[in-house]
Amino acid sequence: MNRKQRKSKQRRKVRWGRVSLVFMALLIAGGGTWIYYIYHNLKNTVDQDVHESVASIDNEITKGKVKDQEPLNILLLGVDERANDRGRSDTMIVLTLDPNNERMQMVSIPRDTRTEIIGRGTTDKINHSYAFGGSDMAVNTVENFLDIEIDYFSTVNMEGLEQLVDSVDGVTVDNDLAFSNGRFDFPEGELYLDGREALAYVRMRKDDPQGDAGRNERQRQVIEGVLSKGASFSSMNKFHDILDVLGDNVSTNMDFSDMRTLATDYRGARKTIDTYQVEGDGTYIGDVWYLLVPDGEVQKVHHMIKDYPDKL
Repeated sequence: MNRKQRKSKQRRKVRWGRVSLVFMALLIAGGGTWIYYIYHNLKNTVDQDVHESVASIDNEITKGKVKDQEPLNILLLGVDERANDRGRSDTMIVLTLDPNNERMQMVSIPRDTRTEIIGRGTTDKINHSYAFGGSDMAVNTVENFLDIEIDYFSTVNMEGLEQLVDSVDGVTVDNDLAFSNGRFDFPEGELYLDGREALAYVRMRKDDPQGDAGRNERQRQVIEGVLSKGASFSSMNKFHDILDVLGDNVSTNMDFSDMRTLATDYRGARKTIDTYQVEGDGTYIGDVWYLLVPDGEVQKVHHMIKDYPDKL
């Protein structure tokens, strides 16, 4: 009997209890194949469909900061983009990652903030910068407004949020403000939301006493819910759906290697999260409503971001 025949005979004789180790080994091997499959497809989606370079950010300087694990500023843009319309950035957040002190800071810029639109030669609402010139103009405008350096940007089309929530079979959020929006009612407490409900949940602003700050918090809840469900084993069979939605609705100047490095070397920054909302006074200029941010507030926020790694 040759070696192959002996192995075949041994396999036929074993009982279930004796194959447990082999079964586990197969699971591990299969898991390794699955992980590689996910890795390969995620890399292709990020580098081919999600990645967008902008002239306003020097990627080589940013990569040097990442290599040395220096603090980073990331501009997060939540855009309301419809068919044949670039849309405006409803949400603008400067996220500062401080890996050495294992914390991050999120500074929200109200969309009605009046400032110079860089590259346009006009003064307007800051969220119009995205409508006029996309991510590049939005980055330039925020950098000029706060006198800071942006290292990365990421835009998420809020229309795609509905698809993203449905791709993971809904999310659960903890709502602290009872309200209605359109045909949907949202009582206080734990809520399970499908895609349409989630979109209505994050879009409500006018009836929230916190305004943009309240809406930003609801957006954070839904995005965290998507990440939690997306990482669960039960959602793995939805992997292609999730990738399709990401490819259609997310853009960033990060490539896959950047994301991988941030996920490992900067993961400690998630331990503590500080938040702040830029403040100002609302007023009409002509028939347009603006938020006027005093110079003192602009300087305060500038130092909050620039000096964040040095303040504990």
